[in-house]
Amino acid sequence: MKKILTLNNISTQGLERLPRENYEVSSECSIPDGILLRSFKMHDMEIPESLLAVGRAGAGVNNIPLDKMSDRGIAVFNAPGANSNAVKELVVAGMLLACRNLCDAWDYTNKLEGTDAEISKAVEEGKKKYVGYELPGRTLGVIGLGAIGVRVANAAISLGMNVIGYDPGISVQSAWNLSADVQATSSVDDMMSKVDFISLHVPLIPATKNIINADRLAKVKADGVIMNFARDGIVDDEAVLAALEADRLHAYVTDFPSNLLKGKKGVINLPHLGASTGEAEENCAVMVADQIKDYLENGNVTNSVNFPEIKLSRATENRLSVVNANMPDMVGQISHILGENDLNIHHMVNESRNDIACTLMDLDKSIPAEVIDSIKLIDGVLAARSL
Repeated sequence: MKKILTLNNISTQGLERLPRENYEVSSECSIPDGILLRSFKMHDMEIPESLLAVGRAGAGVNNIPLDKMSDRGIAVFNAPGANSNAVKELVVAGMLLACRNLCDAWDYTNKLEGTDAEISKAVEEGKKKYVGYELPGRTLGVIGLGAIGVRVANAAISLGMNVIGYDPGISVQSAWNLSADVQATSSVDDMMSKVDFISLHVPLIPATKNIINADRLAKVKADGVIMNFARDGIVDDEAVLAALEADRLHAYVTDFPSNLLKGKKGVINLPHLGASTGEAEENCAVMVADQIKDYLENGNVTNSVNFPEIKLSRATENRLSVVNANMPDMVGQISHILGENDLNIHHMVNESRNDIACTLMDLDKSIPAEVIDSIKLIDGVLAARSL
């Protein structure tokens, strides 16, 4: 029986992917094989010795100590793209909120007093202050063309907008899915003066910290709109506020409110709604539960943020999974121990990613516990188990 610890509420649809005859799922478990979580911060958590895998039901993994997990040979999975439609729809909503001045207009209307006739008169007099503009013909700049950025770019094209995209590391899959009408640019700086809207879809890493800053904001059109539904920290909020106060920017739509931003001119604060739909939560939970299940049962790795992608169709019922530091002669040393114990390899695959390597081997006989123990003693082996 495999044990799964949940650190947040996980959608029932996801948990149902872990059959109760094989999995014990609980929010209280001291010796889990796997952990499922959403926003729980694991950095100060004592990591159980039994842990093999962590699954984040979402895209970002800033709340998980990746270095610690990699050093322990623990796979960390996420759910890229599972919430992409939810975020895409919110970006479109953000553009409409900003260009039609809907939040200010709503606030104005809610504060009207008097009789219905007086309110009607005030509406006709006041609506002139909230004249906006339409999306067709305007230009959206998309920074980051992963699963979400591609959907955002394609949606904008379908709305009659022009789109400029920036992503030097775009994947082949994303490139296939991206509309041919999206224009590419070689730098963020080149994009800034050409767009009416900017939507960010990048992780928070050193290279993206304050990727929208004062220097770049100086190049944006006066009626420009910045939208951040990705990560706190990728936009210099103080620089944005200065641009708004100087009327060098029309609006800032952000999913990451703060005391600095609250109540400020031109700022539309939303309470981290990007993936807050029932559908997105279900999609994320199902995806990450399937990945955890496949890893625990078969050693296959899909959508890991610290392990290489690896998959091996079962050739026998006796499978060996080894996680090790990416260094020479590891497969040779493992094979030598197997040979000494009269275990023949029917099929195998080995993949590496940065400092981590994974090996899956299907063997002709059951693997004795003492063989697993011997493999674990190899210098550089982080984890080994029989499946």
